[in-house]
This record gives sequence, C-alpha cells and structure tokens, in this order.
Amino acid sequence: MKKRIVLLPGDGIGKEVINSAKDVLNAIAEEYNHTFSFETHEIGGAAIDLYGTPLPESTVDACKQADAVLLGAVGGPKWDNNPSHLRPERGLLGIRKALDLYANLRPIKGFKNLLHASPLKEEVVSGSDLLIVRELTGGLYFGTPSERRDNGNSVVDTLVYSRQEIERIVDKGFQAAQQRRGHLTSVDKANVLESSKLWREIVEEKKAQYPDVAVEHVLVDAAAMKLITNPSQFDVIVTENLFGDILSDEASVITGSLGMLPSASLNENGVGLYEPVHGSAPDIAGKGVANPVAMILSAAMMLRYSFQLNDEANIIEDAVQSVLDAGFHTGDLQVHDGRLVGTAEMTKRIADYIKSQNASKCIASCYF
Repeated sequence: MKKRIVLLPGDGIGKEVINSAKDVLNAIAEEYNHTFSFETHEIGGAAIDLYGTPLPESTVDACKQADAVLLGAVGGPKWDNNPSHLRPERGLLGIRKALDLYANLRPIKGFKNLLHASPLKEEVVSGSDLLIVRELTGGLYFGTPSERRDNGNSVVDTLVYSRQEIERIVDKGFQAAQQRRGHLTSVDKANVLESSKLWREIVEEKKAQYPDVAVEHVLVDAAAMKLITNPSQFDVIVTENLFGDILSDEASVITGSLGMLPSASLNENGVGLYEPVHGSAPDIAGKGVANPVAMILSAAMMLRYSFQLNDEANIIEDAVQSVLDAGFHTGDLQVHDGRLVGTAEMTKRIADYIKSQNASKCIASCYF
C-alpha cells in the first residue's frame, strides 16, 4: 500500500513526538511492505513566525491532497498576546474546517499498570475502555458570530445544528459501536434545548438501521457524573460539539496522563487528521523527555480509520502495551518499579517491538 501523509509538527513538543510517530510508521512500512511518503508543513505558532498566519494556504493545499494528516501540537506563551486571528489555535480550527473534519473520535482506555496514577480509585477505572464520538464543526462554537449588546452588559452566542449535521455524526457513532461492543450512549440535554430534542429524535430514527446496536439516551449532566463514578459502563458515547469537548476532557483523567490519549478527526471521505490530546508543553520542549505514546497511538488510529490497516494498528497498540508492561515510561507516567526513559528510547522500544520476530522475548531481554 502506498499512502501520502502530511506531517504538521506545530509547536513545542509537537516536533519531537511527530518524529516518533514517523519512526514507528517507518517500522510498520518495513515489516508490512507498505510505502508511506511524508511531507512536512507548518501550522500554529511556527507558521505565524514564518508566514504571518497560523494556517498558510500551502499547508491547506497539501492536507487536501494527502491521504491522512498527523498533527503534533499548537500553541505556547510566546503567542498569548497576539490578536485572536493570529493565535496558534486558529490554525487548528481552520484546518478542521478546511477539511470538513466533522467527527472527532477519542478513545479512553485505562492501562493496567498506570491505573494507580488516576485521581479516581483503581477499582472505579479498572476495565474502562470507551470511545467518545464528538461532532466537531457545528453547534455553539460555529454559530452566528457572538456579540455583545446593551453596552457590553449582555451577550449572545448561537447554537445551530442542521438535520444533516446531526445525522452524519450519529451514523458515525452507530458505526463505531458496531465495530466495538455494540452499545451506544447518546448524550444530550433534551429536557431543555431544542437542538437536543432534534438530536434525540434523529437517534431514535437511526437506530432501526443498526439493529445490532443497543442505544440509551443520557442527559449530559448525568453522563458527566457516570463518567467519574462508573466509566466502565460506557462503550461508545456520541454527542454534540460543546458536550463532547467537556466530556472528553473529563474522561481523560481515567488514564492518569494526557500523554496516553490519541484522537482522530474524520471527514466523510475517510481522510483524517490525527493528533494527541495533550498540548505543546513548551516547558519541556527540546529536552527529549516528552511522552510520544499519544502521538504514536494517533498514528495507529490513522492506520485503522483512514487506511483500514487493522492488523498494523493492532501491532502498534500491542507494542505500546508491552513496553509499558515491561516498566518503561517517560517522566509524566508513574510506573511502579519502572525504568525512566526519554522520548527517543521510548520510541525505539516501541519500534523494535514491531520489528522483532520474537517480540515478547525481545522486550524481556534485549535491553538489559
């Protein structure tokens, strides 16, 4: 298989972790006889510094021609005082809109030997393995521009959704549930919001098309509580933009570290942008200590959702699990009786697992 991948390192540790993902993908290409070509472009603060805009047209054009996009991270205090149109985050919002990336998929999985690092009790988070499917290009964030009235004493934000926007994200949620454990939780606020009432109506209409998926409706406040008290009850959660933003960040505490969380943003043609959930962490940029796992797992999601290479995605996830099980970890992770390593070594161990013909033996003995 030949695929063209655009790399958007962005800012801070984005440059380091994107190289880790590239190394792991090169290992996959070598072992599974694929050809991945890589092309690097700027976004965020780095693009502002070079081109005077957080999202150059050359970056947009390259991404539109790519089979998939990997993004590191954007932002940092260097640009905090810039006007709003020159903030690094505008580049991220802009590329999502330009590629019509309407569906955000964020898996949340508790790794057994990291559960103690979660602020929740181990017995609460044990067995958690859920996927949040969030609508990404509509709702409150993309309604009629906000305005202030009454000499600034009143404000108006507009929440707008069309039937088509809701239908396509609900379909994505059902399809994700079919590929997992067959349970979909639709989160809304149908007791208050008209948009949520339409959302619930559409979910009810759609469920007849997916008879193998069990469906439940949960109000967003109740969902927020259940994510903390019993996260293992969830399989797939589908919800609108604002609710998904909040719930996915809340669910991130299950893992004990943002450095473990990947994400995917997909359009209707299967092209996706894949990025770690964590930020640019400028305080550790360039020190070689960043955790590359979220970026590497994002690359695995790319293989699964954009290229339909499930075996290759699985081996990356197995490699991450095995390296963690062997006790190797970066500084953001708290592993009992573990061995602290940097970005490069963590990446190499994961890539070596993939390349090894006898992976379990290699992880146990090759590096001691």
